[in-house]
Amino acid sequence: MQASDFFTLPASLAPFAAYFPPDAPPWEWLKKIGDALASLPLPKSGVKIPTGVHLEGGVWLGAGVKLPACATIIGPAWIGAGTEIRPGAFIRGNVITGEGCVLGNACEFKQCLLLDRVQAPHFNYVGDSILGNGAHLGAGVICSNLRLDQQPVIVRAPTGSFETGLKKLGAILGDQAEVGCNAVLNPGTLLGKRALVSPSISFSGFLPAATIAHARTQVKLIARRD
Repeated sequence: MQASDFFTLPASLAPFAAYFPPDAPPWEWLKKIGDALASLPLPKSGVKIPTGVHLEGGVWLGAGVKLPACATIIGPAWIGAGTEIRPGAFIRGNVITGEGCVLGNACEFKQCLLLDRVQAPHFNYVGDSILGNGAHLGAGVICSNLRLDQQPVIVRAPTGSFETGLKKLGAILGDQAEVGCNAVLNPGTLLGKRALVSPSISFSGFLPAATIAHARTQVKLIARRD
């Protein structure tokens, strides 16, 4: 199982390419976020910081980043060009986003990698997770990252089970994957490209590409989604 099965690192994140090889298991990318951020020079930004936005530590803001009246960003964090951060967002370390993302109101992000055009717009928790290009979380979606027994997370896929060595591992979403409102993705969840999870369900394990998960079934998508 390789990261390239789920997503392609966009050109906007090319400075980090050495840390995110396409042939590595996707959860290995999570382990490299801190190293990738540590490789950067001291941050410089021409973005005007509103008085209600608290910055702490190294925070890199790309051109055209939209900041709200109030938010907290604790570094290290790289926020890609044209990304919109909405009121009450809490970004608390080791976060990298690509271009054109939405980090929504009252959402929390930690130890995560968001590729280009990711949308997590309303009341989401994204911890120890990777969201592929164009991935979308409906309102209230939670990427749960810690097992109740606090044991290391095991990823279960059709090709077998994988020991990740991670006590905390949330969800890995492929390019254009979507999750409906108020769904919970349990620790170690993998969604393939263009996979869909229906609203208000708890989902665990592996969902193949172009497949929709209902409460009790998985259905292969027929029509291609643009």
